[in-house]
Amino acid sequence: MRALMIGCTVALLGAGSWSAAEAQAGKDAKAAPAASDVRYFNSLGDILGDLPVDAFIKETRQGGKLVSALLDVCYSVSTTSDRKDRFAIELKVEGEKLSGSGQSFENKTPVTVSLIRKGSKTVSFDGKITLGTVPNSVSSPDNADVDENEFQQSQVVDDDLSEAPKDFTQVSPQSVAVRVKRENFADLVRSLKTQNVQIALDSITTDCNALRSGQQVLRLVADPARAAALVASLKTAPGVTAAGWTSGTYDMERAIRFAAAEWSEGGKLNRDKFAAALTATAAKVMSAKPAGSAWNDVTGELTFTLKRPSQLAPALDLTETLEITALVSPDKPGGSDRLIVWLAVPSSKTTDETAGAHLQFADNSGGEEESTFNDDDGMIKAIATDLKGQRWDTDKASWK
Repeated sequence: MRALMIGCTVALLGAGSWSAAEAQAGKDAKAAPAASDVRYFNSLGDILGDLPVDAFIKETRQGGKLVSALLDVCYSVSTTSDRKDRFAIELKVEGEKLSGSGQSFENKTPVTVSLIRKGSKTVSFDGKITLGTVPNSVSSPDNADVDENEFQQSQVVDDDLSEAPKDFTQVSPQSVAVRVKRENFADLVRSLKTQNVQIALDSITTDCNALRSGQQVLRLVADPARAAALVASLKTAPGVTAAGWTSGTYDMERAIRFAAAEWSEGGKLNRDKFAAALTATAAKVMSAKPAGSAWNDVTGELTFTLKRPSQLAPALDLTETLEITALVSPDKPGGSDRLIVWLAVPSSKTTDETAGAHLQFADNSGGEEESTFNDDDGMIKAIATDLKGQRWDTDKASWK
């Protein structure tokens, strides 16, 4: 009997301890805050009237309840400008109402936001955003949210900058890019006044990616013979985080790779010899006569000209002038025993060069003169043959 009473007592004590543990666990669960969940709405549509915008709302939720929100809007400063400004406003959450105020980062334009948020699976935002003194009605229905990972993937911008390319098949030897902090951007651009380079005009305009990342990519065109030294110099400039090569305007299908030895002198391309050879081959294929050539000291490009009788109206004895631009460079950075030449599509112009008074011609309504030549690919093939070179196989991404 004594053993039985002891056993019952132990059992009761155990049961009491288990109940107390359960109670404490319940209290701990109530005391612990719900885990935060961050979601994004990144397709808000036209929320600033006619101004082009790139906008998103970032929401933080706890236990399914919205506790904070951020409206981030990058927009064109006018409907006729590519220049961007941006504001990021923390919104106060009061039930369905989201409100906040602040100013834009660039122009310091006052911003006031008042929105009504409705929905659960899909969400609508309606209300008003006042930019400066201009109120803009907001009506953005049927918005679906995404998680942090999906949102970040949508924000990735490929600036196509390669600091150490293995060769010049994906990037151009004359196209240089530099990524620099925005506070150093203007000084970097000014420093290029003493450099023999061209600046891509659209790259000096600040875009949304630059406003959000704090870094801007400037694109340049330079003679391939000087590009490596330029890249090395840019890497040491204040605020620069990366410098290298980027893609250009030449098509690899119009490229020829060939041995450098026959065309080099003192470790450099013999420009006169090379220009004469390209011009002669092209003239033969085009049934034309050479009419001059010139090298561009800034871009390193060769432009040569051919002339032949125009076939548009043979009785008028008109002249067709063909202008062809070529770019030549070692096939990879740091020098090589092989060169690549890229040939641009020839341009054509018809003129009257007969004796006496000349006929004057207006440009075609389409903006480009219709060429009478159809032997462009034949020219590339002939130049490849004369250079004993290889052409690029696009399907296999290798040299034939």
